[in-house]
Formats: sequence, C-alpha cells, structure tokens
Amino acid sequence: MKNYTITVNGTVYDVTVEDKGGSGVSPVAPVAAPKAAAAPVSSGAAGSVKIEAGAAGKVVKIAAAAGASVKKGDPVVVLEVMKMETPVVAPQDGTVASINCNEGQQVDAGALLATMN
Repeated sequence: MKNYTITVNGTVYDVTVEDKGGSGVSPVAPVAAPKAAAAPVSSGAAGSVKIEAGAAGKVVKIAAAAGASVKKGDPVVVLEVMKMETPVVAPQDGTVASINCNEGQQVDAGALLATMN
C-alpha cells in the first residue's frame, strides 16, 4: 500500500493505493476528509459587516484597501467565476475594516472576503 496526497480544484485529499498485484490497475480510495485550507491573512481588525463570496472562484483583484471609504455598490474584491470577472460590492456605505483574502487565492461560495464598518 502506498499513501499519496493529491490536490483537486484546490482541495487536498490523502489517498491510499492498494497493490493487488499483476493487474497494473490499483483502486484509489479516500482515507480522510479534505484538509482545511490555510486561513487567509487579515489586513486588520474585523468589522461588523461581512462581505462574502457569492460563488466559488479566484480572487483576481483587491479593489478597496483596508481603511478605504466605500459607497454602497462600490467593488471591494473582484472574483473570476466561470472565466468572468465578477465584482463583489459593498452592501452599504462605510469603511473597509479588513481584507480577508489575497489576489490569486481560490475561494468557496460564502467565504469571508472582507469586513466593513
């Protein structure tokens, strides 16, 4: 038996391959649940208003830095979702308190991208 760690679409799996001998084909079975992804680096203290990803995608641009004043509808983060750039906008007027993602990072739907006050 051999153990391998593989990554599929950003999710890490530990798998064990059992050698049945002679057939040249070995079954692959997951050994454990996917490992949790590393926590994103926060740019400051968290605010009371959460800005979350509406869909899974890749962060292509941080449009507003921590401390920036934004109006309702202003882009805070831009995601690439299904090969389309999709802005994630401020839900209200306020100040960006923290950016909780990095450019190039893969995020899941509902992931916390930023907070604001």
